[in-house]
Amino acid sequence: MKQKLFGKTGRELSILGFGCMRLPLLDQNDAASIDYDLSTSMIRKAIDRGVNYVDTAYPYHSRDRALPGESELLVAWALKGGYREKVSVATKLPTWLTQTHRDMDRFLDEQLKRLDVGPIDFYLAHNLNHGCWSRMKELGLNDFLDAALKDGRIKQAGFSFHDRYELFEEIIGGYDWSFAQIQLNYLDVDYQAGLRGLKLAHGRGLGVVVMEPLRGGFLVNHMPSELTRRLAEIRPQWSLADWGLRWVWNQPEVGVVLSGMSAMSHVDGNLASADEAGPLTQEELTALDEARQYFKERLQVNCTSCGYCLPCPSGVNIPKNFSYYNDYFLVDSDVVRARAKYYYAAQCAADENAENCVQCQECEAKCPQNLPISDLMPKAAATLRA
Repeated sequence: MKQKLFGKTGRELSILGFGCMRLPLLDQNDAASIDYDLSTSMIRKAIDRGVNYVDTAYPYHSRDRALPGESELLVAWALKGGYREKVSVATKLPTWLTQTHRDMDRFLDEQLKRLDVGPIDFYLAHNLNHGCWSRMKELGLNDFLDAALKDGRIKQAGFSFHDRYELFEEIIGGYDWSFAQIQLNYLDVDYQAGLRGLKLAHGRGLGVVVMEPLRGGFLVNHMPSELTRRLAEIRPQWSLADWGLRWVWNQPEVGVVLSGMSAMSHVDGNLASADEAGPLTQEELTALDEARQYFKERLQVNCTSCGYCLPCPSGVNIPKNFSYYNDYFLVDSDVVRARAKYYYAAQCAADENAENCVQCQECEAKCPQNLPISDLMPKAAATLRA
């Protein structure tokens, strides 16, 4: 497994990190029902092959984003038996739940107990956006991080980001961060922090962790057949995941690429991709530029299916509806459009459908992509209704 020096932290980290947001489930309708045996085997296999960065967060695999999830507990379990000593552990402060300065210490101390790994190697202010950043500054985030670093509860302080580039610039200058986590893939080069943010952070000496390298699986599961054929003609041995991961690793400023693996096959494939990663040719880059342009012309909603918007008070399955809505426009084909309508009707329970949105806007405050969900849901419903 290739490793790189991670910014000014002095740490050597694997170019592939294990993201514990999309672990395998025993019950697909219960986000908290992590398959402990399979998840533990997956994480340990990755570590045995050289992955040394494991990422989790307070709400991952929770039934309600206001409550702690199962992911941190799973990580604690998986790292028993000597695996803790082989990795750096990252987790995140739930900024949207933080109402007072004392809350920050309370959440961190709770996470230290849940993870049971000693000091947290990489601690992030989770999902900083405009409103959240302003509020966290007022509550004394900088002082909290300084104190947590000084007393040894955390070793490095960073943040994850979902907002406009201009705010990213402001946040970078707002504290002596060690690292930043941004969304980046070959479709989102100018979205949120984008490539400009990557270069800015790297230029300031920060290590950069990339999330959503496959856009929540979109660049694998929703690739139109004509693009799949085009990429296969160039590199028949590469999977669609290979293409997406290799593009991110082709950016020299990137430190760690997180992949949210939910099956052992994902682990095997991503490990192979990391082992074989190297500079892309001009032909390969041109093919991905063409794919980006294709998507930009057709994509209706920049949803990554992160699930932060759930649960909806009305029971609407927001990511699933957006998935079918995007599928409808992805290819100029009556067959594809009919299939999107069919899946919408067949796979969404009646109370999950987009027409049940009452436009309460509760989801919009939670969405890291800042999507106008309450405006988009009626459009999705009108399009997908049979």
